[in-house]
Amino acid sequence: MAIKIYERLLELMEAEGVKTLFGIPDPSFFHMFVTAERRGWQVVAPHHEEAGAFMAEAMWRMTGIPGVVVGNQGPGVANLVPAAINAAKENAPVIFIGGQRAQIAARRVKRGRIQYTPQYRYFEEAVKYVAVIEYPEQTDEIIQEAFRQALSGKPGPVYIEVPMNTMQADINPQPVALPASYRLLHQPAAQTAIDQAADLIRQAERPILLIGQGAFTARAHVALADLANTLQCPVIHTYPISSYLPGSEERTFPCGFSPAGARAVSESDLVVAIGTEIGEPVHHGTGGHWAERDENRKWIYIERDPDAFGVNRHIDVALLGDLRDVVPQLNAALANDKRELPEYVKALINEHADNRESYLAKAPSAVTPIHPGRLMIEATKALTPETVFVRDGGATSIYTWTYAQNRPWDSVWNQNFGHLGTGLPYAIGAQMAVGKDRRVVLVSGDSAFLFHTSELETAVRKKLPVVCIVACDYAWGVEVRGYRGMLGPDTPETEAHWGSQLRLDKIAEGYGAHGEYVEREEEIGPAVERALASGKPAVVQIPIDGTANARDVPGHEEYSTWYNDFFY
Repeated sequence: MAIKIYERLLELMEAEGVKTLFGIPDPSFFHMFVTAERRGWQVVAPHHEEAGAFMAEAMWRMTGIPGVVVGNQGPGVANLVPAAINAAKENAPVIFIGGQRAQIAARRVKRGRIQYTPQYRYFEEAVKYVAVIEYPEQTDEIIQEAFRQALSGKPGPVYIEVPMNTMQADINPQPVALPASYRLLHQPAAQTAIDQAADLIRQAERPILLIGQGAFTARAHVALADLANTLQCPVIHTYPISSYLPGSEERTFPCGFSPAGARAVSESDLVVAIGTEIGEPVHHGTGGHWAERDENRKWIYIERDPDAFGVNRHIDVALLGDLRDVVPQLNAALANDKRELPEYVKALINEHADNRESYLAKAPSAVTPIHPGRLMIEATKALTPETVFVRDGGATSIYTWTYAQNRPWDSVWNQNFGHLGTGLPYAIGAQMAVGKDRRVVLVSGDSAFLFHTSELETAVRKKLPVVCIVACDYAWGVEVRGYRGMLGPDTPETEAHWGSQLRLDKIAEGYGAHGEYVEREEEIGPAVERALASGKPAVVQIPIDGTANARDVPGHEEYSTWYNDFFY
């Protein structure tokens, strides 16, 4: 029996586990949206296509299933382009689907075509795969190739364009193929390489695990926790502390942002790198804290992309494969090699704890406006490991690295591209992914939060109880520091001085969300607890000391070393 192409698209995506569609309804997708809802999909219309793409990206991060977002011809697709660039840098396999006028418009000689541009060209430099479904019979092969490209090797976004004449066409479909018939589902490493890696681990006296964002977006928490539990070694994150593996919280250190982390790195004799690019934040594994003993340190690297090996540094054992397959292989090889917690690791744990206490003391109490470090301390005390912790903003994100009191299993933020404004959409997508089982809390700076404040209405409409804690310095916080450092005290626009007339709590209430405005530190914790208890989307607005937010950013000296070749 013949069906429409828009229904076939849904069938093909369902085969990949997709059941959520983000996008603003418009003629290109009217029928697709209605049909998706009838098939039991979640259909979410954001207020901006870019925000919808961030929501889709967050669902990928929390489920391991690619997110799908659509944009209508012309401006809708144009709004997706920045999010596609972001997804590429974040290695997120978001499926971008663009609407387009009937294909005949692309062949016309006459000018003045309304809302027509060669859209696919905008994506060619950013994404892994671009295709236009010109003929209905191409639908299956192009959608399947899109998922194959998005999920093979290093994950990344793809763009598929569906002209309206194709979207409304009829097709007599074959049974939907299973993903295993057109793409690689499992990629274990060669057993010889696993054996070599296990031997290196057994010989190592001071191994460390270097864990990147990819290890968590792969949803490999259990296997990684088992490996960390076997090795009983320090866990170092590529970036400062983000997500924690259950059982290894106390021995998880930020490299460079903690003396214990720096010492664990410099004294290590083996690195097992998982889900990381070994890039600038770790000085390519050769400089900074890694330079000491580099000639004697061995490296094991688990990576899906064969082109990644040997680029930034020499690798002793390359484990080419999907970490979801390779880490269990490694665990099996080390099943009889579980270690006891070494004394030197206990010393590092104590050193890190002392360092954290010294930093907490630098966040003064009983001052107005509130010090940003004190805000982080008070706002995160009530958060549990199950809480999905979302970050956004410059200085605000950096403050969470040092002062946040929670140890989340999942932390979602824009670490590779640094795109501000992702926080609220990420929180919405994450809350959709975890449903009612877990809560999602965003900590954001005000400048970042204002990018997509309208998505509060989306959260209210979809009954998503995300809690947004917004640190307000009424300025472009971390840029103030840079501006003053380069050009002196005159900082036009960087310190916009929009001031206390900005009431995000009232904006939240206007959307139908819960709002709180807090100016005293002892009120922060109760306000966050009330926001969580409300069961509604919520905004807790907290004015902070703008001077401290710009001047006292913790670990700024270490952070600046990542950019040692920034201008070259």
